Amino acid sequence: MAPPGPDPLPLRPAGALSFAAARGSDVRVRHHPARAGQRRPELEQNLRISPDSSLLLDILHKTVRHPLCAKYPPSTKYRRSFLTELIKKHEATAAEPLDELYDALADILNEEESTRSYKSYLLPSGEPVTLSESVAIVSGGTTGLITWDAALQLAQWAIENNSAFRDRTVLELGSGIGFTGIAICKTCHPKAYVFSDCHPAVLQQLAENIRLNGFVLEPGKTRHIQTEPQGQEEEATNYQNPKLNPRLIVAELDWGSVTEKQLLDLQPDVVIAADVVYDPEIILALIGMLQKLAACRVARKAPEVYIAVTVRNPDTYHLFQAELDKVGIGWQIIPAHSKSIFLYDVQPNVTILQLFI
Repeated sequence: MAPPGPDPLPLRPAGALSFAAARGSDVRVRHHPARAGQRRPELEQNLRISPDSSLLLDILHKTVRHPLCAKYPPSTKYRRSFLTELIKKHEATAAEPLDELYDALADILNEEESTRSYKSYLLPSGEPVTLSESVAIVSGGTTGLITWDAALQLAQWAIENNSAFRDRTVLELGSGIGFTGIAICKTCHPKAYVFSDCHPAVLQQLAENIRLNGFVLEPGKTRHIQTEPQGQEEEATNYQNPKLNPRLIVAELDWGSVTEKQLLDLQPDVVIAADVVYDPEIILALIGMLQKLAACRVARKAPEVYIAVTVRNPDTYHLFQAELDKVGIGWQIIPAHSKSIFLYDVQPNVTILQLFI
């Protein structure tokens, strides 16, 4: 699940389109070309210092010509915009034309636009999380086929607090196409991770992205989770990362229809969600889901719950808090992290709440 709204301009591919290379970095900072003006004086000054165009070639090979970008290319439109901006900066220095830049742009100009593209996000270890995403905010009747800012913020918090996930079973509500969960599975070493959503197209893309990031289907270990009240079983998909070996499951989970009995099998130690508080009806369904989780824990300790909320409409955010109070679910705001693992064009207004169910 993901909210409607303007494009949050999520992080662009690491090792793929970045102006950070102008500072000699390893391209871990992603910026949208249209918003690169803040780096323009620095880049143009560096270009004037490098009349042999070595800096531009370095940028080119750390971005558009980078192996990660070549294997999992960002959108045609974005790469075209990036190279056009780079060529403008080069021409502003009155240096000799650089054929490789124009060749790269020519190659992209011949490409057909696609409805899907790749985005890669570098983790602190340098390992990427690569996702196949929609190029449109709304696709197939859902906004869940792109990565939203709260997912990035929640992943960052999880990486900084990995002990909350290590060797534990995690249930993610509204996983979307998987960024937060894949990042947690690659860095926090959970015992088991349950990705869940309710839209068929999102679930399909989620499974593909899990495979894309090194998690493979293990024959004979497919798990069945009932998510329909009529008793119909939906087959969930189990993946295993050969390196980290968490037990990974993809489950169709409709908050409004799932029953306590159906949730009993999950028994999560931790429940997380990102950008699922954006509509009053969604809020009520989410709180109902949390109440079911609390009721079905048997003798186990209640799971820890963390919800990352992008505050677009303060009234909606306050309604969520009021509804939590109404049903007796305690909450507290988790202090913001001191530094950003992932960098943004504009820092989103995201709050992470810990809930006590």
